Amino acid sequence: MLEEKYKNLLKKVEDITKENKLDLSADEDLSIAIMNLLSIEEHLFFTGAKTQKEKYFDLLQEVRETRKELLKKIIKDYEGEVWCISKHLLAASMRLIEVGTKELNKDNKKSARDLFSKAYDLYSLFWGLNLKMIGINDVKKVGDGQLNPARDSENRKEKNPLLVKLNKIIQKIINCCKE
Repeated sequence: MLEEKYKNLLKKVEDITKENKLDLSADEDLSIAIMNLLSIEEHLFFTGAKTQKEKYFDLLQEVRETRKELLKKIIKDYEGEVWCISKHLLAASMRLIEVGTKELNKDNKKSARDLFSKAYDLYSLFWGLNLKMIGINDVKKVGDGQLNPARDSENRKEKNPLLVKLNKIIQKIINCCKE
């Protein structure tokens, strides 16, 4: 039943993209800008803490207000903690991209690819959540004894089917090169 639901969703997305009814390129650019604003907030915090200069915390507040205003353009309707979850999904995705890029620079390609994959998963979750493609009902309960961090990190190739499908959908509907 869940598989059929995803097939229908994928079909709907394909139909929309064929008809050019959905162009999220501006929202994708905006989401990247928001990621950078989140990073700026972090840097202003650490600089303020290290230097003990109040001006950095004042700037942090200004950047935060801008980020909140822009985030409202993407996250129009949410319940509970979805706003904060969305913000943290973007922030974590951005950080993983940065760490992955550093790994790539050190010629650690396998580690970089893993980090990039995780970053894209989080980015896809952000869009899935905010385009209402996924909801809490799509998340399965994890049974007792099912979590094994050592095994799970080794078996990353066996990605959650929800993420696999969501990644494919996001690849189809978000195209930053559309003008």
